[in-house]
Amino acid sequence: MDPVQRVKDNFNESIQVKTDSVDRLAPLIAAAAELMTSCLLNECKILACGNGGSAADAQHFSAEMLNRFEMERPGLPAISLTTDSSTLTSISNDYQFADIFSKQIRALGRPGDVLLAISTSGESHNVIHAIDAAHEREMKIVALTGREGGQIADLMQAGDIEIRIPSWSTARIQEVHIMVLHCLCDLIDHRLLGVEA
Repeated sequence: MDPVQRVKDNFNESIQVKTDSVDRLAPLIAAAAELMTSCLLNECKILACGNGGSAADAQHFSAEMLNRFEMERPGLPAISLTTDSSTLTSISNDYQFADIFSKQIRALGRPGDVLLAISTSGESHNVIHAIDAAHEREMKIVALTGREGGQIADLMQAGDIEIRIPSWSTARIQEVHIMVLHCLCDLIDHRLLGVEA
């Protein structure tokens, strides 16, 4: 195996997935950004969750909102539900791992808030429970998925948006999820700040 060629193959595969999906995903990303922007303009917040690499993506998005993306602006209310180890281990220990996000949403979520639910397979039980809890709290969902959408695809209701990456590779799905998150941050900033760059 030529390691340099393998690296090139990985780059090319990632580029190909992005190229193949951009026309399908762009309108969904724009709609999701509009949903999130309206949420923020109505003094509501965005809660984000996921597991493993998707947990890191939830934290990444929250950091870009709370601090800044590419333009100076006040912080925006976004909370990653993946970061509080005491809460996560307490819920896992006292109840079950599948409840780690849903219990937080029932405590923190309010009507008008948005849940950013990230799962490459669409089958993460704790993310599925989070979506159910968010619907109970009259929140809208922006779901980032891959493959065939899994169970999450079946949970989408009117006003929810699923952004599904057309790949079966977890790595490729996660790479496009990062691109989607950056597009969301960019569109939110431009809508809120009213500037063109």
